[in-house]
Amino acid sequence: MPRIAFTPNLRRHLDCPAQDAAGATLREALDAVFAGNPRLRAYLLDEHGRLRKHVTIFVNDRPAADRETLGDALAPEDEVFVFQALSGG
Repeated sequence: MPRIAFTPNLRRHLDCPAQDAAGATLREALDAVFAGNPRLRAYLLDEHGRLRKHVTIFVNDRPAADRETLGDALAPEDEVFVFQALSGG
């Protein structure tokens, strides 16, 4: 099963420990995570189900290519990393 991990900054705001999540696509794996943590969905996705501008997801060492439908294919050994953009001065 793909492993999904969240940055410490996201974990500071939401209870979202790293976890294994079943899914053949990024959308399916995230939906499995959201089933146990609905608040996380609203933080990462907009009202149309697209990845919010301040969120970046990497699958292994490459950025997710599909920010709209999250259709990137996942293999059982993949590692997914969810980042929140930081700003300020």
